[in-house]
Amino acid sequence: MTAGQHAAPAAGVRTRWRRWRRARPFTAGLLIALGGAEMLVTLRAPLGVLLHVGPQGLAAYLVPAILVICGVLLITTPQQRVFYAVLSLVLGLVSWLTSNLGGFLIGMLLALVGGALAFAWTPVKTRAARIAPEAEPAETGPAETGPTEVAPAQREPVDRSAPTESLDAILSAEPSPHRDARAERG
Repeated sequence: MTAGQHAAPAAGVRTRWRRWRRARPFTAGLLIALGGAEMLVTLRAPLGVLLHVGPQGLAAYLVPAILVICGVLLITTPQQRVFYAVLSLVLGLVSWLTSNLGGFLIGMLLALVGGALAFAWTPVKTRAARIAPEAEPAETGPAETGPTEVAPAQREPVDRSAPTESLDAILSAEPSPHRDARAERG
């Protein structure tokens, strides 16, 4: 086998991966999940910077865990990106108080940047390919039996010779008797 034969499947996989990744806020979800994971790691660090006991200790583990879940859900369900973006922005700010200063600022900044990217991301709208009308075949052969696509009808040009009234002409016209009667009453 030659090198060209091995390159073709890899190019197809790379193209599919790129298309899948661009159809969702992948980078934003990855940053949010990394920020939450970094906060979880700093909680287990032997540095005892902040020690929380009770409900605050639970929040120290709960906020980063929810950030990781938001990052994963953002990648898997991009339709709900606004909700996950706002939630990750709020939790990123809350992590300053609950999770060792937001994972020593690194995790908090990753979550905030990821949340901002997720909020700003919009899906790419693909254009429908227009098929031009086919030319007459040169040879007469068997007719194709498959369905044929019809190009959309072209719009007719606007008739510029038709008289049009501007808004100024309509407003400066003499008032109707009905309009005068209203003005006199009041």
